[in-house]
Amino acid sequence: MVAIVTGGDSGIGRSVAYHYAREGADVVITTLPQERSDAHTTADAIEKLGRRCLVLSGDLSQPSFCEDVIKSAIAAFGKLNVLVHNAAWQNRKEVTEVSEQELDTTMKVNVYAFLRLARAAVPHMEAGSSIIATGSVVGLEGAERLSDYGATKGAIHAITKSLAHELSSKGIRVNCVAPGPVWTPLNPSDEGLSPDDVAEFGEGATLMDRPAQPDEVAPAYVYFASNADSGFVTGVVLPVTGKPA
Repeated sequence: MVAIVTGGDSGIGRSVAYHYAREGADVVITTLPQERSDAHTTADAIEKLGRRCLVLSGDLSQPSFCEDVIKSAIAAFGKLNVLVHNAAWQNRKEVTEVSEQELDTTMKVNVYAFLRLARAAVPHMEAGSSIIATGSVVGLEGAERLSDYGATKGAIHAITKSLAHELSSKGIRVNCVAPGPVWTPLNPSDEGLSPDDVAEFGEGATLMDRPAQPDEVAPAYVYFASNADSGFVTGVVLPVTGKPA
């Protein structure tokens, strides 16, 4: 298989890309230009498994880059079996403090990119292919100071279900993983979290009283990509939250 994983430079995306390679897939990962060195760390790990990894750096808020991602994957590998939209933008702010620019960025990276990538990818995907999104417990339950981010994750959940209906006749399954708190670089980079907040991230939010590690979430993406395991599963938003759904 050939899989695209947006935001594959670190966190959940890196773990998903690595798990796919471990199962025998070649992988395309996207990264912001400033995170390219992290992306190459992911690529090196994948190539040590004997698989190929193409690193594409750019801004997913731009329509042209979304289209280039799909074109580059097809040019490099000749096919596309799995599309994972995992990259996201998050910044905790009171709703009265969310600027137009911040709102625009959050919507474009999280939602517009998902639709643009799917729009460009579907013509190249055959029956048995999968589209998988990263949702969030915030899209299921909400969270203070994350109104814009929560809106995008709720939208991703709805898009997942809509695309599942639309693409079923093509044999393309569409599902979503909705993680709870996960320890990733997104946490310390969130300007709305103080150092103390970061140190206590996830405590009390799960039955395990801790956040998940990315490797505890990634197997859900392997499950959704495998027709042998989830061939009769589509339109599902799977909570991986460390507590009852």
